[in-house]
Amino acid sequence: MTWKPPSPRVRELIRQCAQIVVNARPEWLDELDHAVLAASPLVASDPELAAAVSRSNRANLYFWGAANVRDPGAPVPPNTGPEPLSIARELVRRGAFNAFPLDAYRVGEGVAWRRLMEIAFELTSEPAELHELLDVCSRSISAFVDATLAGIAEQIELERDELTRGTHAERRETVALLLDGAPITRRRAESRLGYALTGTHTAAVIWSEQPEGDLARLDRAAEAFGHACGDPRPLSVLASAATRWVWAHGAAAGEVPALADDVRIAIGSTGDGVDGFRRSHFDAITTQQMMARLHSPQQLATFTDIELIALVTAEPDRATAFVNRVLGDFESAGPELRETVRVFIDEQCNASHAAARLYTHRNTLLRRMARADEMLPRPLAENTVDVAVALGVLRWTG
Repeated sequence: MTWKPPSPRVRELIRQCAQIVVNARPEWLDELDHAVLAASPLVASDPELAAAVSRSNRANLYFWGAANVRDPGAPVPPNTGPEPLSIARELVRRGAFNAFPLDAYRVGEGVAWRRLMEIAFELTSEPAELHELLDVCSRSISAFVDATLAGIAEQIELERDELTRGTHAERRETVALLLDGAPITRRRAESRLGYALTGTHTAAVIWSEQPEGDLARLDRAAEAFGHACGDPRPLSVLASAATRWVWAHGAAAGEVPALADDVRIAIGSTGDGVDGFRRSHFDAITTQQMMARLHSPQQLATFTDIELIALVTAEPDRATAFVNRVLGDFESAGPELRETVRVFIDEQCNASHAAARLYTHRNTLLRRMARADEMLPRPLAENTVDVAVALGVLRWTG
C-alpha cells in the first residue's frame, strides 16, 4: 500500500487521538471484549481463552495507539507479541483452532473505529481536517489488523505442526476419540493413556486465568484431586498451557487441598466405565462454563452443587431478572442474613435445626427470619423454592 504521510496538523490530531486510545477508559475495553467474544460463544464460555482474548484486545489497542503516539500517521507493524500469539497456541493445543473465527477481530475493529470517530469529532470540527484524519486512521487500523491476523494465522499453522509430534498429541487425540464416542477399543485407549477405563471415574477441569508463572501448580492440583478421589495416579491431559483435563478412579470424598490462589477446579459427576468417563468430563466442562459465565469468585465447584444453577443461568439476563423479582430488597441483604435464610431452607424450614447448625439461639434466628420476610416481595413460606434458587444464583455470582 502506498502510504502518503498526513499533514503536520493532522499528525498532531492523530497523536492526540492515539494518546486517548492508549489511556482507554475501562468501559471502552469492556465493550470491546463483549463484542469480540459475542462473535465466538464457544471461546466466550472458556475462561482461559476468554481471558486470553481480553488480553489480546488490550494489547492490540495499546500497540496501535503507542505506535501513533511515537510516529503519528505512519504505518503500524503487526503486533506479534505474546498476547495475540498466545490465542493461536491455546486454540491449537485444545484442538479448537476452528472455534475462534479470526473475523471476530473485525468485530473488534468496528468497535474501536466507532470510538475513534467519536474522539476525532471531539478534537476538531474542521471538515478538511476531519476528512484527512479519518481517512488516515481508517487505512492505518485496517492495515494493522490485516497484518496482525496474518501473523496469528501463521502461528496457528506452526503450532499445529509442532503439536502433531510427540506423546501429548497421542493422549489428547485418544481422549478426543473417547469423548466423541468414536470407534476406538477400550484396550487400545487404555494402552495409549496408561489409565484403566473400567470402574468409576470422576473428572475435573483445573485451570488458571493467569498463564504466566509456574504452571506446575496445575499439575500439583491434579495430584491433589487424585488423592481426594483415592487415586494416586490420575490421568492428566494438557488441554492447553493453563488448563488440565483430569480423571481419577473413585469419587472425590473430601476437599481438594493445597490449591494455589489463582488455580480453580470444576469437578464433574461420578460415573462408571467409558460412559461415566465421558459424562463426568462434560459435567466438569458445564461446571467450568457456569463459573466463567457468572464470573464466580468460588475457587472450587462440583457439578452436583451447581447443576440446577447452571440450568437457571443459561441465559444470564433472564437469571438476573429472576433474582431481582424473587428477592427484591433482600438481594442487598448482608451475608449473615442471607446465610441464615439459606440454612433455614436447607434444614427444611426447621428453626431449631437451623439455629443449631448456625450456632445461634433459636430466638435470634427467628428475628432474622422476620427481618428477611420484611425485605422479600413475598413471605418466604409462600415462595420457598424460588428464594432458594435465587440465593443459589447469588452464591455463585461474582
